[in-house]
Amino acid sequence: MSDHTALFSFEQLSELCTVAVCAAKKAGAYCARVDRSTLTVDYKNPGASLAAQVVSDVDRRCEQIINDSLLKSCRQLDIALLSEEACERHNEQLAHRFNREFFWCIDPLDGSLPFIQGHAGFAVSIALVRRTGEAVLGVVYDPVSDTVFSAIDGGGASKNRRPLSAPLELTLQNKALTNDSALTLYADRSFRDDKHYHHWQRQLTSLAKELGCTGLNEVYGNGAVKNACATLEHSLSFYIKFPKANPGGGSLWDFAASACIAREAGAWVSDIHGQTLDLNRRESTYLNHRGILYASSHALGKQLLKLCRERSPN
Repeated sequence: MSDHTALFSFEQLSELCTVAVCAAKKAGAYCARVDRSTLTVDYKNPGASLAAQVVSDVDRRCEQIINDSLLKSCRQLDIALLSEEACERHNEQLAHRFNREFFWCIDPLDGSLPFIQGHAGFAVSIALVRRTGEAVLGVVYDPVSDTVFSAIDGGGASKNRRPLSAPLELTLQNKALTNDSALTLYADRSFRDDKHYHHWQRQLTSLAKELGCTGLNEVYGNGAVKNACATLEHSLSFYIKFPKANPGGGSLWDFAASACIAREAGAWVSDIHGQTLDLNRRESTYLNHRGILYASSHALGKQLLKLCRERSPN
């Protein structure tokens, strides 16, 4: 390993963030030019959801664009690289991240299914993650809206270079803040297909009423990255994934960048038990074992955790 220090300076992180933004925008620009009706689609991860199975030639091309853009930083600063599509083909990527102080964590095209289907729920995601499992830099690029979210550890978050803060904190005593809006749930189709869906829908509808909201609004069809970032732009919103026993449905690269951005914006991000996301798991790249929760405010996040602590019906 090289002699560089274990922690990058703020100036170095700023430079690396610029590199990541450029890489994400290059990949996103390629996505925007693609005629989606001509895509070649393959399938991976047998037994997983359709969203986790599909991969296109665009995913792989975007990955190559990003990797080429980050290669110089990897060599100069001894940074490892973990990218969704490459780790499917080259298992050595899985080990390299444990032997470096930092690694790039890349989802070249999060939301492959909506991309293939011609929808707008996809984005490019790049994070720099410390070996201890904390994202110190996050970049998300939405090619459809030409929007860049970015954040640096201790430096706050931004949207298109303007400071980004989570929506106003809410309290149950200040219902005037909420009574003109619905409580918005961003979720994967797996949430709606869960056998306890109607139970949770009732629970969340009751929470919306308690908060003084007009009701519960459910939004499906986005990839994980777009769902997470949506909670930063809309008050009274959250993104949730319940734990599941079987592998699949949410990996490190799905959440690393957005976790950094949400944290730096002052929003809530945790697992379903309120613990910090472990973004460098040794056991697996999957995070579905403990679930995911993003919320537009800490007050809302705590209310949702309270609901999650209650056991689901049998």
